[in-house]
Amino acid sequence: MLKRRDVLHMAPALLVGIAAVGGPLGVQDAGQAAELRLALRGYDPVAYFTEGRPLLGREEFEYTWDEVRYRFASDQHMSMFRGDPDRYAPQFAGSCAIGMSKGQKVEANPENWLISDGRLFVFYAANGPTRFQTDAQATAAAADSNWQLLKDASFGTSLGQ
Repeated sequence: MLKRRDVLHMAPALLVGIAAVGGPLGVQDAGQAAELRLALRGYDPVAYFTEGRPLLGREEFEYTWDEVRYRFASDQHMSMFRGDPDRYAPQFAGSCAIGMSKGQKVEANPENWLISDGRLFVFYAANGPTRFQTDAQATAAAADSNWQLLKDASFGTSLGQ
């Protein structure tokens, strides 16, 4: 059982811990959120699954996850994403899947997209989905492997492959 003095000694550590993760439950303050990259150029990641097409999100339905800002077309889509972000988030944080498979981190055009094996992939070029589908399993595996090396790199970075 905790005693009052134990709680008093734990309070400063708890406050430092909360500050370290960006506030209660990891929520970013408005200044921090504005500095974070906007995923999918503001398109709603859930809409690809529910509407079968890209749909622009709205500023009032914005949520930060994994150090990236996401926008949604509705509160319902935002709630769906918050409940299972791994299901709806684009692979490679919105980097081009073909580029990532070749060791290059390039921002994708969210109008060029494909859902394969339940995962959302986006591409830089319009022919990206077709190229990806020629060998989806190998391309996804190469991209997954390169992502581990490039996920913290800035866009435009290459592994020199």
